[in-house]
Amino acid sequence: MIKCVKCNEVDAIAKAGIVRGKQRYHCEHCDYYFTLPLVDAAAEKTPTRKHQTTIIDIARTLQVSKSTVSRALRGHADINPQTRQAILELAKELDYQPNLLAYGLAKNVSLTIGIIVPEFINSFFPYVIIGAQEIANPRGYHILICQSNESHAIEIENTKVLMASRVDGILASLTGETPDVEHFRKFEKAGIPVVYFNRVCDNVNASKVIVDDYEGAFKGVEHLIENGCSKIAHIAGPPNLMISKNRLQGYVNALKKHNLTVDESLIVRTNLTTKSATDCARHLFSMADRPDAVFCLNDPAAISAMLVAKELKIKIPDDVAFVGFSDEPAAALMEPGLTTLAQPTNEIGKTAIGLLFDQMNASRETFEHVTKILQTKLIVRKSSLHGVTKI
Repeated sequence: MIKCVKCNEVDAIAKAGIVRGKQRYHCEHCDYYFTLPLVDAAAEKTPTRKHQTTIIDIARTLQVSKSTVSRALRGHADINPQTRQAILELAKELDYQPNLLAYGLAKNVSLTIGIIVPEFINSFFPYVIIGAQEIANPRGYHILICQSNESHAIEIENTKVLMASRVDGILASLTGETPDVEHFRKFEKAGIPVVYFNRVCDNVNASKVIVDDYEGAFKGVEHLIENGCSKIAHIAGPPNLMISKNRLQGYVNALKKHNLTVDESLIVRTNLTTKSATDCARHLFSMADRPDAVFCLNDPAAISAMLVAKELKIKIPDDVAFVGFSDEPAAALMEPGLTTLAQPTNEIGKTAIGLLFDQMNASRETFEHVTKILQTKLIVRKSSLHGVTKI
């Protein structure tokens, strides 16, 4: 809106040509001509970018050097207390935030850890991430999370994103589709350490954090046997994952210890989706001589199977007993409650990032990869009490 510089009228202003690079206007109200600088229409329509306060802004305002501001913000003692207080107060007033990108470029670090997980449908991975954050954040590191949605292709893209983000280290849990870890080799070549947790490949030379899947499965299946079950099925996981192999082996060995037949027809595999677990359960319960118990790779598979049993009017645990793995919050809310093997999720996250920091701070030539194995705990609820009428 143009206002007459003489009478302040705004409704009677008309353009009257260009004079010496300036726009000439005529006020019809007071018959006065005046000029104003030309305005770039494109620039006028483009909103100006909000300026983020920098060290230079603080230094200029207080008329001190940039190095003085920098030292004050980093808590150096060699600065006049009054100057430091003035700098800190102005930084707070102007909402100054340190430029982590610039710091990272100068120090060749990003202070960022990347975490790749296969899914967020269940609580396991969020709890692991919380554990990792409890160690990373006090050290000044931030967490960048990528979720692969159980897709090998998306997992590959996630590795590219984290590489482009210049992360200092990686925690990774693989998808059910992942056949190998070739796409993680780029980190090794770049000197960026990778620690695998939970879902890992057994043929990779890297630090790993897992639970004793074999021992947990053995305990769960033996618990079913001790409660009177003799025809125990297993909803297993993808064969490429160590957790699938170890939990299957625990299942098999528990049966053998108690002289029960290992029936291959009672072993079915899920691709870790709800639909797949549901299909596995329908197949087992459609058998002429159906199982009297099901040990499942994880709680989501067990919960899906229990819902199928309820739909088919199969009584739990009288007709079919269930044991899961991981102790999801939903396990305790099921009716009947789901017996499961609890995993120390918070400890997994803390242990994994602890190994990562160890590797980040060690020499590549002398560092030795380690595998940490944590223990599970059998949580008994009503779903497995096949030979018990009350709990």
